[in-house]
This record gives sequence, structure tokens and C-alpha cells, in this order.
Amino acid sequence: MSDAVVIIPTYNEKENIEKMIRKVFSLPKAFHLLIIDDGSPDGTGAIVKKLQTEFPTQLFLEERRGKLGLGTAYIHGFRWALERNYAFIFEMDCDFSHNPDDLIRLYEPCFEGKADMTIGSRYITGVNVVNWPMKRVLMSYYASAYVRRITGMSIRDTTAGFKCYSRKVLQTIELDKIKFMGYAFQIEMKFTAWKCGFKIIEVPIIFHDRTEGESKMSGKIFREAIFGVIEMKLKSIFRKFPQAEAKA
Repeated sequence: MSDAVVIIPTYNEKENIEKMIRKVFSLPKAFHLLIIDDGSPDGTGAIVKKLQTEFPTQLFLEERRGKLGLGTAYIHGFRWALERNYAFIFEMDCDFSHNPDDLIRLYEPCFEGKADMTIGSRYITGVNVVNWPMKRVLMSYYASAYVRRITGMSIRDTTAGFKCYSRKVLQTIELDKIKFMGYAFQIEMKFTAWKCGFKIIEVPIIFHDRTEGESKMSGKIFREAIFGVIEMKLKSIFRKFPQAEAKA
């Protein structure tokens, strides 16, 4: 039994899914994997099912009907993981933009009690992004600066999707009140954990743009982040956040 589970939402990731699964299971630290597939028409789910016969106690699959959104996939996964008593719960993309080797670097500060939540950060030591067009790098970098300005958080990479949570964070932050789906979901999770008083550490990573499969990024997702941040901040003024000590 592992104390840590990595949640990977998928939609049309047949080029990457088997390589990702085998890579995670090759790491010196034992992780479990939960794949949440939104009815991929390319057969991603079928590949996972086949691999479950090889990894019956490590690999899990939750299948959903259609594209229901990144945020709902992670919330589904968080509830699944909490029910099964994992101590550390990760978010990671399937496309190798997040290096699986960095899972251990995210795990260690939480395991050692130095952090309640760790973030694989592209911007804590400059700009560590490979193969992105300059326009997208600038958009992402200044989006994080915008979020810091609106929210007051000091987190450098506010839209990062590579994270480790100690279970007490997900137990505390009232998952039913997390409403956003795309980039704004990633911001809202960090903002809520921060407002609850949890200790958050950014771990520097190098982010590589996907080389196989198609990006899920869209203008709609980016706009949700920009305008959602203002809405989130305004609502937080009238909301009482549960505090970390209550679940320590």
C-alpha cells in the first residue's frame, strides 16, 4: 500500500498514457495512479484497463461520460482518494509537460512536515518553460502576476497544475465550494488553501510543452481565469474560511 496517489485526468491521451503509467511505476518511491478518463474516443480508457491486469493493486481507473471539465475531474479524484485514506494526493498532467521524476521532489517537503502543499513551479527561479511560443510564455507569466496582484498571494506560479496536497488540506477546504473548471480551478485551489492558513511551498521545475497529443488550452479557459479571479476575490470578502488548525 502506498501513502500517495497521483491523479491524472485524461481525454484523448493514447499517445502518452502507457508511457506515463510505466514511468510513474518505475520511480524509486511507490506511487499509486488514479486515471480519470472523460470518455476518450481514442481509446485511452481501454489502454488503462489493459494495464490494470499488469498493475492490479497500483493502477485505478474512473470513467466518466464526456468532457465534464478539469476541475470536476480533480474534485472527483480528491474525494476518491480521501475515501481510501491516502496521506498525499497529487495532480499531474498526462502529456509529460510535468516530469514524473519531480513527484518525489514534491512529496518530500509534505512527507517531512515542511509543507502542507507543494507546487511544481515554473516561475520561482525565473522562467523555466521549454518549447512554448513566447506569446504563451508571456501570457502565463503575466497571468500569474495578475493573480498575485488581485489576491494578495505571494505564489509565483498561480496557475500551475502540478501539485501535492497533504490530505488535511483537501479535508479542510470544502471541496463542494470549489466552482471553477480550467485555469481558474488551479488558482481557486491555491487561493482557498492559502486563505485556510496552510503552508505552501513552491518547488522549481522545468516545464516541457507536450510533444504528442493535442493541447486542451483554449481562449475560454484563459478568460475564465482572468475574470474568475476578480469574482473569487470579491466572494472571499464575505466568506469565512475554515482554518488549518482545525484539521491539523
